[in-house]
Formats: sequence, C-alpha cells, structure tokens
Amino acid sequence: MPGEARVEAVERALSLLEAFDGPPRLTLSELAARSGLYPSTVLRLAASLARFGYLHRDADGAFRLGPAPLRLGLRYQGAFNLAEQVRPALAALSARSGETAGFYVREGEHRICLFRHHPDRAIRHHVEEGARLPLDRGAGGRVLAAFTGGNAAADEALRIRGFCISLGERDPETAAVAAPVFGSHGVAAGGFAGALGVVGARHRFDPPNRDRLAALVVEAARELSRMLGGAPARGGPSGNGERL
Repeated sequence: MPGEARVEAVERALSLLEAFDGPPRLTLSELAARSGLYPSTVLRLAASLARFGYLHRDADGAFRLGPAPLRLGLRYQGAFNLAEQVRPALAALSARSGETAGFYVREGEHRICLFRHHPDRAIRHHVEEGARLPLDRGAGGRVLAAFTGGNAAADEALRIRGFCISLGERDPETAAVAAPVFGSHGVAAGGFAGALGVVGARHRFDPPNRDRLAALVVEAARELSRMLGGAPARGGPSGNGERL
C-alpha cells in the first residue's frame, strides 16, 4: 500500500516462494523468470530460504518448497481455530448438496481454499486445500471481494443479497454458490471470516436446483457464523436466480 515501509530484500525472497503457484519444482532459470530476478540474486536468496526450511534444492539443481511453509500453514489454521468448526460444516454441506464444499479466505488479490470436502460421486469438481484462485471470478472470490472493502455497486448489491451464484465464470463447465461467514474476530469490520460455498458441474446448477443449493449454502454459512460467534449476514435466496 502507498506510504507503507518496504524491505526490498524480504519482498524479493517472498517473490521466490510465490513463484511456486503451479509446478512443484522449478529450475533456476524458471524461478528467475517467474520472480523477475537475476539468477545470481535467486541463488543468494534461495540459500537463505533453504537454511530456514522454506526452499529445498534437489540433486539435479531444481528447487521446490521446503517444510517451513506447511508448518506455518498449519499454525495459521490453528491460530484461528477454524478447522474444528469448518470441517464438519463442509462435510454436512457436501452431503446435503452433493457437491464439493469449500471455505475460502482472501490473500491479496487472490483467494485461498483453506478447507474443502469432496462428495462421494464420480463426477465432481476437484480443488485442493491451499489452492490459489482468482478473486475477481467465481462466487467465492466475489463474496470475499464484496465483504473485504469492495465499493462497487455490484459489491453493495451482493452484501444486501447475502450470497452469490456464478455460472461458468471461472470455468465454463462449472458453477458455484457462496455466502459470507462471520466470526467474533475477522479481517474486516463485523468480524468477516471468509466465504463458504459449493462448486460442481454447471448442468447441475439449473433452476430450481440452483436456488436449492443457494438456500443450503446460506443456511450453512449462517450456522457456521453462529458457531464462530459472529452475526450471520442478512439476505438470502429469493427464488429469483440472481447470478453472474
């Protein structure tokens, strides 16, 4: 943000970790290209990151993430004490909806799938915990954007409506429904905690099933908000199929 103090060396080191948003292993030239740094700079920073367990260099010279990011990720989950409440809520929502259920949090201009639960069906949308997805596309991303300072007219409309439906917005073959979850503490005013939603094959989101799924998601988000000590969002499905 403008006016904030910045430590360039730290930001360069973090850019190396951010480069692993895709292939699990990267060569020196690939890491340099993805981070925008000179190979010599990459080597110096990578050596420091390796000493603290954030990077590992294999015998063939390729780099991969070390164990430290996983350790911090587990501590992040534990610090907010979300897993104990969120995982059962996702399992119940997935069972009732028949779709993959997920819980997302915002990270900069992206969203992270913090927790997910897959249904017991052959054709399903597969998303891994820790997956980094766009913030400006998809129901979960739009909910996160709206409830973390979004000031567009569409954000205000979403806050009033209390949920979002997206049909093929991020992937033409999938659709999703998401609603906000609140807790006693959060990243935004009102204790906003994240977005709860389901995603699946687009043909299963046709009316009236679309409205049924929206009702299930909103109900689950409200119940999870109560469990986390937050005030559930107002609004909810009205049967008018509002979507993106």
